[in-house]
Amino acid sequence: MKAIIIGAGIGGLSTAIALRNAGVEVVIYEQASVIREVGAGLSLWPNATKALEKLGLGAALKQISVPQADGGIHDWHGKIISAASTEFIEREFGAPVIIAHRAELLAMLTEAAQGIPMHLGTRLKQYKQDGTSITAIFENGQRETADLLIGADGIKSVVRNQMLGSLHPPRYAGYTAWRAIAKFDYSSNADYWGESWGRGARFGLAPVSNGRVYWFAVLNAPENTPTPPEGDKAYLLNQFGNWHHPIADLINATHESVILHNDIYDVEPLTRWTDGRVALLGDSAHAMTPNLGQGACQALEDAVALGSAIQSTSDVGLALANYQTKRMARANVIVNQSRRIGQVGQLSNPIACWLRDNLFRNLPTGMRNQQIANVVGHEI
Repeated sequence: MKAIIIGAGIGGLSTAIALRNAGVEVVIYEQASVIREVGAGLSLWPNATKALEKLGLGAALKQISVPQADGGIHDWHGKIISAASTEFIEREFGAPVIIAHRAELLAMLTEAAQGIPMHLGTRLKQYKQDGTSITAIFENGQRETADLLIGADGIKSVVRNQMLGSLHPPRYAGYTAWRAIAKFDYSSNADYWGESWGRGARFGLAPVSNGRVYWFAVLNAPENTPTPPEGDKAYLLNQFGNWHHPIADLINATHESVILHNDIYDVEPLTRWTDGRVALLGDSAHAMTPNLGQGACQALEDAVALGSAIQSTSDVGLALANYQTKRMARANVIVNQSRRIGQVGQLSNPIACWLRDNLFRNLPTGMRNQQIANVVGHEI
């Protein structure tokens, strides 16, 4: 069996590894001319770390990551709203929460995918299929024929647009975000890790490897609001400089050039991921806001589930249908949950924010733990 994978991001590379492990011949096509991910962090919850272990990458992951420190949600003064224990998560779900540099995770997957043919700078134009094969046709005139094609080509997926039309464009979440990783002197058992909520604003921070801290800032804003004339760093210091320690120090420790600024989008949950010998995966199937830290995690779940489905039957259509059945409903729930938690976190009305903070403070522990379990306790 042969598979074409469109896209060499986290979803595409992990799927290539999963399919190769299942005995499938794999070839990857990526529109970018260089495999590169810029400096931002990501959280890998137990569902993701278990997926990476199933791909044979558990040991490699330990080399590039650190366990998440205890933290939770705070108010902008630093007072705890909802505590989170990493010890509880590891004990309850059998794996820790890991924080990794996104670029280093991508490099790890690229290294693990060595030997799989990869064509860079090659953008898909369309696919054509019949009862026995599928052919990918690229803008440069190149063609590749295989038994199945996986669209792991992101939120603006060419594969999704051909499969479902333009009915599912990216939808703006109503807020914009800045992200960066900086060298920073910190104590791993400090009480400020996690996310802090204000009025229409949030700030998050987490340790990553080699004495660095990943941070993000989120503000309500109209779509496509330009970078402020004073620059991102000065603007963020003006917005968050009076928030709790060490937010101002952390922004000051970050070089202007490494601060990334992006509007936040997701895609309305889809009702179909497959079309004969084609299947969607990762952001092309379920692009979500980052509020639950599940974007990469869900792509890794996809990869393992798809590899298992292909391994279980030689009938491509049946395998892809089984993959969709296994994954679509769960991923769609998380898309919706992530959007809702973002809406709650970005509330700006003072009374609504007060009610929100007190509701979270008084949420019974059992209910909070069940909500975590629903997201990260899934077994692939």
